Amino acid sequence: MTKRVRSYIALAATLVLASAFSFADDGAATYKAKCAMCHGPTGTPSAGMAKAMGIKPVSDPSMKALTVAQIEAAVKNGKGKMKPVAGLTDAQVSAVAAYFKTLK
Repeated sequence: MTKRVRSYIALAATLVLASAFSFADDGAATYKAKCAMCHGPTGTPSAGMAKAMGIKPVSDPSMKALTVAQIEAAVKNGKGKMKPVAGLTDAQVSAVAAYFKTLK
């Protein structure tokens, strides 16, 4: 293999990896688009939403105790009055669950 061909292969691999990272879902953006309307922008729902849907703030000990896997399951399958969130890829579900764990 010539040096030039190896350079092209290395460049192509770099571009593929760079594009994969640039298109990786941002959990914060998904949260804002799909979750914040019920759970609140900072993880604290409005009083009305909390009462109507039984949503606890992220500061509640039972919410803090949730693992990322449990949050992912709730997003995919629903929980209580929460219906499954449609239209998310597995990567988006993982990213939003990890983001949710960062909320205080």
